[in-house]
Amino acid sequence: MIEEVYLYEVWMRLKTPFETSFGRTIERPAILVRLVGDGVEGWGEVVAGEGPWYSYETYITAMHILKDYLVPLLLKNGIEDPHTFIERASSIRGHNMAKAGLEHALWDLEARRRKTPLWRLLGGTNKHVQSGVSIGIKGTVQELIDTVQGYLEQGYKRIKIKIKHGWDIEPVKALRRELGEDLPLQVDANAAYTLEDLGTLKKLDEYDLTMIEQPLHYEDLLDHSTLARLLRTPICLDESITSLKRAIEAYKLDSAHIINLKPGRVGGHTVSLKIHEFWTKSAGRPLWIGGMLETGIGRGHLVALATLPGVKYPNDISGSDRYYEEDIVDPVWIVRNGVIEAPERPGIGVEPRIDLIEKLSKRIIRMTA
Repeated sequence: MIEEVYLYEVWMRLKTPFETSFGRTIERPAILVRLVGDGVEGWGEVVAGEGPWYSYETYITAMHILKDYLVPLLLKNGIEDPHTFIERASSIRGHNMAKAGLEHALWDLEARRRKTPLWRLLGGTNKHVQSGVSIGIKGTVQELIDTVQGYLEQGYKRIKIKIKHGWDIEPVKALRRELGEDLPLQVDANAAYTLEDLGTLKKLDEYDLTMIEQPLHYEDLLDHSTLARLLRTPICLDESITSLKRAIEAYKLDSAHIINLKPGRVGGHTVSLKIHEFWTKSAGRPLWIGGMLETGIGRGHLVALATLPGVKYPNDISGSDRYYEEDIVDPVWIVRNGVIEAPERPGIGVEPRIDLIEKLSKRIIRMTA
């Protein structure tokens, strides 16, 4: 029985600012969810940001939905099964990131109770997770080249750079010129373009990219379907895929060949498993697991999901030292030769450092049954 739920509003300062087409992040909030029951704990992380840019959800709205709706739903009904939770929480429209944070904690709790690694409980088959790196917009092209070279020396398997108007053709051209045609390179627009920018997108098409991620509107499927027929570079959808229904529609419209699956965006592991089943088996298309600057807790959930058999590309799952001077878990996540090894310890495989979490928390809410 779940006896206590803790919600921690933690603020983590990045080692270096991370810039995308919709803004610059220096310090990020995270809501950590801690479930306590029968002497066992489960942990999850809400990835909603400070403002409504990547998603309409923010850490403030997520805390509201958790405190006033989702946690009471869990405690009042004695729910401990993540599948049951997601089914009951469907009465609350949207707020997938808030749902995912609590649902992830339920999965971690169940895995720890069973004394089994979460990745095995999810049905993972590949404990050696290939790690790529996502690089934000830099001040100069030379700074970008130097940054990319540094990550290649660390063994990362794939380079992804953020692009926007005025920062697209030149950085890609420079990376190809300096680092060669064999560099596994993809770009992520975070919905910065429209079909009126077809000329720019066709120029990007000339540089043998692995994929172009979310070039058009964050809710769009139809225009992506048009664009996919005009480019030879595969389209990967991120923001547009918020549910299994949207994944099915993207397949029927042929809007993308690849999905960046972020469990926070779609509402947790339960939905992620359904999307994985459909996209990789029924549709026969590949996917990979994306990240949202997670702490070591959220990163543990990403690693577990990335062991699924349909994950065919390097993932946006870097080591703890990629973003933070000091992570809030022990041991920290380490990338060796471009690979993170899924741990054999129960649950997500790392232990949250409660002392550090409490020190970094601006607010802690405790709720009981």
